[in-house]
Amino acid sequence: MTTGGTIRVLIADDQEMVRQGFTVLLNAHPGIEVVGQAVHGLDAVAKVDELAPDVVLMDIRMPELGGIEATQRITLAHPHIKVLVLTTFDLDEYVYDALRAGASGFLLKDASADRLAEAVRVVAAGDALLAPVITRKLIAEFSRLDGRPRAPLKERVGDLTERETEVLTLIAQGLSNAEIADHLFVAEQTVKTHVGRILVKLGLRDRTQAAVFAYESGLVRPSGY
Repeated sequence: MTTGGTIRVLIADDQEMVRQGFTVLLNAHPGIEVVGQAVHGLDAVAKVDELAPDVVLMDIRMPELGGIEATQRITLAHPHIKVLVLTTFDLDEYVYDALRAGASGFLLKDASADRLAEAVRVVAAGDALLAPVITRKLIAEFSRLDGRPRAPLKERVGDLTERETEVLTLIAQGLSNAEIADHLFVAEQTVKTHVGRILVKLGLRDRTQAAVFAYESGLVRPSGY
């Protein structure tokens, strides 16, 4: 963020009306500034290098380079930059791939102005925009695939303490820090401390990536979905 705490946003969408509309909506909210627009995936990657935004609003379907691959390139090159994926429809097949590519969450294009601004603030703060409905779709998609845990990831779970493992499991189930705190009968700040240690130990960017890790390592199984 800038010195004054303003969240810098890049909007990547091949529809000019969407770009302009989101720009107007976000610039109307204090503490948020749209610093640039990208017309396709390759343009988004280039603009990120040029403008160094805090958050990228990324459309899924774009020419030149799709939103999922653009997300992967951006998050690999700039781990601190958050990507919020925009979709016209709540399409299951995109959820898993986009989260694995490094997205910090999903937002429908018809979201209200307040919801859009709140989503930007949430991911900029390092939290994940991973609603329970998205978590369920993540589980369902993982189940649709072979669902087999990856051995190297499974071994890394052993680096966590028993309580950290418990917190990671609850994150993967879509619980917020406050809900985890209630579940474990501890203070919310204690949960935040555990989450921070989990991310550091596993080398993960945010709780969205932690949820993906939990499924791919086999810590959480998609049974019952």
